[in-house]
Amino acid sequence: ALPATVCATEPVVVGVPHSEAYTYANMMKNSFEMALETINKAGGIKDVPLKLVYANDQGKPKPGEKAIIELVKKSGAVMLVGAYQSSNTLSMARMANKLDRPLLVCTAADDRITQRKWKNVYRLNPPARGYTSGLEDFFLKEIKPQSMAIVYENSPYGTSGAMRMMWFCRGNDIDLRAIEPYHKERLHADYFKRIVGRLKQDPPDVIYMVSYLKDAVLLVKNIRDAGINSLLCGGAGGFTSPTFIAAAGASAEHLLTATLWTVCLQYPGTKEYYDQYTEKYGSSPDYHGAEAYSALLVAADALKRADSYSPASIRAALDKTDLMTPFGPVKFTSYEKFERQNSLPTQVLQIMNGKFECVWPEEHAASNFIPPSYWRTSD
Repeated sequence: ALPATVCATEPVVVGVPHSEAYTYANMMKNSFEMALETINKAGGIKDVPLKLVYANDQGKPKPGEKAIIELVKKSGAVMLVGAYQSSNTLSMARMANKLDRPLLVCTAADDRITQRKWKNVYRLNPPARGYTSGLEDFFLKEIKPQSMAIVYENSPYGTSGAMRMMWFCRGNDIDLRAIEPYHKERLHADYFKRIVGRLKQDPPDVIYMVSYLKDAVLLVKNIRDAGINSLLCGGAGGFTSPTFIAAAGASAEHLLTATLWTVCLQYPGTKEYYDQYTEKYGSSPDYHGAEAYSALLVAADALKRADSYSPASIRAALDKTDLMTPFGPVKFTSYEKFERQNSLPTQVLQIMNGKFECVWPEEHAASNFIPPSYWRTSD
């Protein structure tokens, strides 16, 4: 059991389940380290340094559980921050709750993570069903599609996002021309071609995709090579990275994507985080980095306010969190079936001349939506 207090000279340890194998690992780790430097420069946790300890979760359930055990039992982490992939975060969250250690999830989106009545599990980012709220609003008010096809990776993240869009289409009389799940493990040269071939038979106004980075690039290239003139839309994930634009090239032009964050947002510290990251690492962060940076700020804020480092005290502090971060306001509430869940509006980006531009909502838009010359809705 963890003592309620620690030695005044010992660093306060926060554990980070982490894997170098996933696309955004470096961006998130860089952002954690930037936040750590900021926190410790400002006095750490009650004048004691904050220390991060990482454990490799390998993006898989069993190694993820082992990573949580290692961070809690060997490293003495008073709380945990991180969790990227939905496919193993459910297992890690279950283990953190079993070991009675608060876990602040900052990226994994599976709806179920904050629906299991696990008292130690909190989430900074919206659940998967909330990713497309801004995009749905944009569809209804701006482009009014009459038909759609949905292509998605059949992971927990992909399935949750696709299901949300299916219900949106059915609730708004949008004709669902095709629903195409794919298995990431089976990807090979001809795999997407068969899916795209079916889409070409009856092209919809919009093709909505939920994919990670590598799949997103392959999918968009195959659709464009097939000459399908649908408007392409991504459900965040792999579609928000500058690496996606670089890899997809001209095929990515005019694509829309939901996103959870953009540098255009008028939150205090947003542009400062973006500029500091860009200067330090020579690349631009997207929402994955902003989530990681802000999550550690939230953890530090809670640890400063906690009466002790006991799980109950940390939970009590997290429950009272009301903090503005570069990612946006953070406050953990219960709604629908969710508990200890932060709730934020999402945005829509469009790729214009090889760069992301925010086109929705209007109060944050840096540009107007520009429809591709080949695209017309069917109204």
